[in-house]
Order: sequence, then structure tokens, then C-alpha cells
Amino acid sequence: MNKSLLAFIGAMLGSLRDLAPIILVIAFFQLFVLHQPIEHVGNLITGVVFVLLGLTFFIYGLNMGLFPIGESMAHAFAKKGSVFWLMAFAFALGFGTTIAEPALIAVSNEAAEIASNAGSIGAGKEAMAHYATGLRVTVALSVGIAIMLGVLRILLNWPIHLMIMIGYILVIIVTAFAPAEIIGIAYDSGGVTTSTITVPLVTALGIGLASSISGRNPMLDGFGLIAFASLLPIIFVLIYGIIV
Repeated sequence: MNKSLLAFIGAMLGSLRDLAPIILVIAFFQLFVLHQPIEHVGNLITGVVFVLLGLTFFIYGLNMGLFPIGESMAHAFAKKGSVFWLMAFAFALGFGTTIAEPALIAVSNEAAEIASNAGSIGAGKEAMAHYATGLRVTVALSVGIAIMLGVLRILLNWPIHLMIMIGYILVIIVTAFAPAEIIGIAYDSGGVTTSTITVPLVTALGIGLASSISGRNPMLDGFGLIAFASLLPIIFVLIYGIIV
């Protein structure tokens, strides 16, 4: 049996182990708390199998493709020694993966509809589309800048805890001036930006970059970029709400 097949089977067993607690919790409350039989058992089993296969292929694909390419590109940029292109890549990576994030699209459309119903923007489809697009672009720009800031922190060895503290102080200050309708959306935008593509690529970029720079510890310096990607969208969306 070749190594690829063994790795795939290992990924599937790991996915099954991760899914088992969820399945047991749902079955327990359905049968012993709600005292209701499980309906459409065949469909449920089929759905669980599809979820299991989806998680397995996703995890296997991350380990095979996204993590290695992220680390290799980080090593290549560090070897090239061009800070400009490294920062340009960091911004493009954050912006590109965020602008197409399905969760962000859904939240933006929902926010535009609610804002229109509340009278904050026009009632037409054009006004809602403009608002949703502006929200998406704002979040994508903020994530791009956040990844640049995280890369700059690794290069200059800035303390991450101080930067995060300053960031949340800015969140509190901007929140005081933002309209109430945008505050909840802004705080949620920090979560929807950390997509299934952005997280592994950005994490691999940070680890690879920290591994390539002398004096940097991948464990201490390679992580933390996702924190910036979750923090800056809150500030940018709050400012977007104030302007719009």
C-alpha cells in the first residue's frame, strides 16, 4: 500500500474522529432528551458520509497542496530579499481570498437588505448592491492590509500582544462614533473573513517566513496573522458605517 493511500486513510480516520462527538451529541439529545425518533435515517447517513468525505478531501488537500505552497512561497520571497514584492503578495493574498469568500458575500447581502429596510440606504436593488459591494471591498481591503501588517511584524519583530491591544482599543474608540446599525455587522465581519482558504495559506505564509528569517522562532513569530485578519475588518467596517 503506497504512502498516498495511507495518508488518505489516516485523514479519513481523523475526520471520522472529529465528527464522532457531533454525531453522538445530536443522537443523544434527539433520542434521550427530546424523545423523538430520528427521521429520514437514510438521508442522514448519506449526508454524514458526504461530510466525512468532504472533510477528508479538504484536510488531505491542505496537507498536500496549500500548506506546502504557502511555505515554499514564503521561503522564496525571503530568499529573494524583496520587501516590496513580499508585501504586495501579502496584500494580494488577503484581498483575493476574502473578496470571494462565500460567507462574506452572504453577510454583505443580508446587511444591505436590512439596511434598506431600516431606511439607512435606498430601497432599490441598485442601492443594496452598491452597499453590499462596498462592504465586501472594505473587508477585503482590511484583510489585505492586515496580512501586510502581520508580515511586517514578523520582519521587524514587533510584539504581537501590544499590537493586538492597540487594535482593540481602536475598536472601542471607533465603536463609540459608529452608527448602531453597523456595529453588529462590523464585529461579525471579523469572523467571516477567516475562510477555509485564507487560514491555511496565511498560516503557511507566516510559518514559512518565520522559518526563513534568522533569529525568528516559527512557534513564536509564525502565528498571529489570522488575529490581524480578524481585527482590522472590525475597524474598517465601523469606519465604513460612519462614512456611508
